[in-house]
Amino acid sequence: MADASSSVRTETRSRKGTESPPAPPVFSKEQEFKAYREMLLIRRFEEKAGQLYGMGLIGGFCHLYIGQEAVVVGVMMSAKPGDQTITSYRDHGHMIACGMDPKGVMAELTGRRGGLSKGKGGSMHMFSKEKHFYGGHGIVGAQVPLGTGLAFANRYRSNGNVSYTYFGDGAANQGQVYESFNMAELWKLPVIFIVENNRYAMGTSVKRSSAMSDFSKRGQSFNIPGEQVDGMDVRAVKAAIERARDWCVNGNGPIILEMQTYRYRGHSMSDPAKYRSKEEVQKMREEHDPIEQVRARLLRDHNVSEDELKAIDAEIRAIIAEAVDFASHDPEPDPAELWTDILK
Repeated sequence: MADASSSVRTETRSRKGTESPPAPPVFSKEQEFKAYREMLLIRRFEEKAGQLYGMGLIGGFCHLYIGQEAVVVGVMMSAKPGDQTITSYRDHGHMIACGMDPKGVMAELTGRRGGLSKGKGGSMHMFSKEKHFYGGHGIVGAQVPLGTGLAFANRYRSNGNVSYTYFGDGAANQGQVYESFNMAELWKLPVIFIVENNRYAMGTSVKRSSAMSDFSKRGQSFNIPGEQVDGMDVRAVKAAIERARDWCVNGNGPIILEMQTYRYRGHSMSDPAKYRSKEEVQKMREEHDPIEQVRARLLRDHNVSEDELKAIDAEIRAIIAEAVDFASHDPEPDPAELWTDILK
């Protein structure tokens, strides 16, 4: 099996495929702080969610985003007001990056009345029209046609917005994905198809599940350009989204960005991840961790002290503790809630 670490690249392929885009930009101190804080908030939230699941306080499925934080944070650093986000069941990080209240997310995980779906959706089914977050989808690949539909609405309204449609390397083999590619290119829809390639579709490695493992090329038969991006480097992600967004809003149609990333935990909380070695995971943590990269630059290049970073961590831990307290004491939904929000 190929070394997962070697597959994470710092260079992306350009849309034309003949030249390399510029190296990741140098972040200002403020940008580094923002990226660090946002990624650490997701990391600490997911760590706590894993603990609560182990304690039996979260039921159903629970898919953690630990290790992949640079993808969604980098995307949102380049997003514009009104841009939409839609993703799969591994969605907690996306919701937090979109600005949804951690208390509401945590309360939904624990099935409480104050959850973002009133305690009825759980981990995989949350939504916020106000934050332009359209789910959280439990069916593999089901969000891709919907994300394409959001882009259709943008084009119809000429509002200058883009749909960020996320899916994984496993979902990339679903037929409805290619129906969406065809429509998106045919109608030149402003959609960025973001493939979060974390190297494993549940427990099956990319090399074993995909005949074409370069997901940035999956749109070639539809004339959709693509890039491979180091999804462990928030700077590379931000820069790639800026290029892709510019491509879309100028009427060129869709683009595919393959974010080469890695999840540290199993596919879900019930997955012991025995299909890969502890050494592989540890190597990724040591050499590519997205948060540690930013932390190192803050210390080295911006004269930030350890105490300042510890203060940020303490602030974030307090936010998570408040979310847990709310989710623990908020009442469960009234049984009558079963009959609301359904089509009659």
